[in-house]
Amino acid sequence: MGLFDQLKSILAKSPTPQAPANHADAVGTSLGQPPERRVRDRQNARPGTSALIVDDSPTIVAALRKMLNSAGYVTLEALTAEEGIEIARDLTPDIIFLDIVLPGMNGFAALRTLRRDPLTKDIPVIMISGNEQATEQFFGTRIGADDFMKKPFSRLEVFARIERLLDADMVPRRLVTASQPEVASTGSV
Repeated sequence: MGLFDQLKSILAKSPTPQAPANHADAVGTSLGQPPERRVRDRQNARPGTSALIVDDSPTIVAALRKMLNSAGYVTLEALTAEEGIEIARDLTPDIIFLDIVLPGMNGFAALRTLRRDPLTKDIPVIMISGNEQATEQFFGTRIGADDFMKKPFSRLEVFARIERLLDADMVPRRLVTASQPEVASTGSV
């Protein structure tokens, strides 16, 4: 019996493995780990949670809108920091996605304004930026950002950032830590 015949005989005796449903399953199961995709159910905010998106890029606004709307969020949108602050004061969204680089007032100045205003100081803010520098993240955290996302971001990252801020009632809440001093209405940071 030749080598080819021996291999054929061995393969005929072994059970046929089931193909994984997708590549992520193949990668995860081959390493003895759960599939990469979603290893546990995502915790969504309560239905009707409102999210304000402040970004001067219509593409980013549209992408976030689509992601959030598909999960039952109500989205509010602004292309400038000034417009975003006005919407936040008038409609008090449950969470804000705030770009750093904006025309006119930048995201850091907008965040300071939001944190000093009694109507908006408790709204969780996730800063977003295309800059790779960690200094932006550090500075944003120091002046009261609750989280930070770099562009481009994935759907998975957006919802992971929100989930991190959910309280027991599935409402986004600020995470105040020692590195996030409360901003006094008359003082500055």
